[in-house]
Amino acid sequence: MLQINNLVVQIEDKRILNGLNLTVNKGEVAAIMGPNGSGKSTLSYVIAGREDYEVLDGEILLDGQNLLEMEPDQRAAAGVFLAFQYPLEIPGVATMTFLKASLNAQRKARGEAELSTPDFIKRVNAAAAKLEIQKDMLKRALNVGFSGGEKKRMEILQMALLEPTFCILDETDSGLDIDALRIVSEGVNTLREAGRGFLVITHYQRLLNYIVPDTVHVMASGRIVKSGGKELALELEANGYADYRQSDAA
Repeated sequence: MLQINNLVVQIEDKRILNGLNLTVNKGEVAAIMGPNGSGKSTLSYVIAGREDYEVLDGEILLDGQNLLEMEPDQRAAAGVFLAFQYPLEIPGVATMTFLKASLNAQRKARGEAELSTPDFIKRVNAAAAKLEIQKDMLKRALNVGFSGGEKKRMEILQMALLEPTFCILDETDSGLDIDALRIVSEGVNTLREAGRGFLVITHYQRLLNYIVPDTVHVMASGRIVKSGGKELALELEANGYADYRQSDAA
């Protein structure tokens, strides 16, 4: 599904990713863990197509398509979805208007018919109920006045409606209490299926207690330095990242 080969990226002449290689197969949930400054969020931004990052070498293939040759909207239409660590508030943009415009834009890009208003509302209400999103939230401006947990639930709602093939969760657990973490994780788990891949970026094991990964990758100094099964996350929780910081400095 996702194949990253020798990815080298810099921003403002500072090298962030240094020959990173990564494979995520269909149906797989891959977790990336690592110390601050290792390049985890940069990786998510580069996959999604955020500006300001300069790709010096390498390729990012999604089902054989080179994402680096696509604009961000084209990547989204191809199936890429990024859930941000800090979702933005957008005053003046109604949540339902945003959701309908996003969903129908994706459907149009994929050659599918736009949803009628009744069908759209049915889909939103069904998905919102699973995420315990109150209807009054859907009547407000996008993310305005939302708590951290509400913003994360709203992102998972967008993901459920858009049905992407490759989902990137950039520190989704950041700022969530236990109840919100459970609800958000359950929403993610309902989307796990054979044709969809996930890249879960996190510092902590606690998220991976809820979204159990198939593989865990340790990132340091802009590259993957160790890979393993879910037990690797427990090892990191117990021992921290000191060994990887030391090897990075060596």
